[in-house]
Amino acid sequence: MLTENVIEVEKHVQAACDRAGRSRDEVTLIAVSKTKPVSDIEEVLTTGILDYGENKVQELSDKYEVLPKNIRWHMIGHLQRNKVKYLIGKVVLIHSVDSLRLAEQIEHEAAKADIVMPVLIEVNVAEEESKFGTTSEAAMQLVEAVSKLPHIKIRGLMTIAPFTDNPEDNRIYFRKLKQLSVDIKSKNIDNVDMDELSMGMTGDYEVAIEEGATMVRVGTGIFGKRNYQI
Repeated sequence: MLTENVIEVEKHVQAACDRAGRSRDEVTLIAVSKTKPVSDIEEVLTTGILDYGENKVQELSDKYEVLPKNIRWHMIGHLQRNKVKYLIGKVVLIHSVDSLRLAEQIEHEAAKADIVMPVLIEVNVAEEESKFGTTSEAAMQLVEAVSKLPHIKIRGLMTIAPFTDNPEDNRIYFRKLKQLSVDIKSKNIDNVDMDELSMGMTGDYEVAIEEGATMVRVGTGIFGKRNYQI
């Protein structure tokens, strides 16, 4: 069942790439495995997907311990500063850096581990009160401040678009994030790349790809509905 879901999602990813005149290898499909058991991830692994996203540090750490070490884990949920130390060395990318204080904590822990931690700056493009992320207006200032931290590498931007029944409604937000990344890139800030745009989820990832997403975060489309009672 999950294998069939992956095949279906892959078809849609490829179709969106075709429509946008992009190569399929420009887009990383991240399987969002939050609340899902290890057995589900093991099944999806058989399809060749190696990138997995988790929202909670404890759940990511637990899965990290028992699953193959070639998995590329992504922290995509809101990150509390006191949990950063449990992530360093386990994740390939933190998508949700939304404040200088959080970045400074990541810097502290990454320095202790003697690594450079790749991150994305989370931008609340739609300015939803229920969502985390810096504003589009403040994003440039945050990027400039975080860029001065030697054990962090800014790789790009991330956003969580509003939940909507019509994916076209979110095209404007994806377009805005893409334009913001172009504006930041044009500043040629040291220690800042704008190679990655993490945007688009199960309901709207095709539109996100059409607007330049390099990473799409698909949970329900692969694993089915989540059980939040766990």
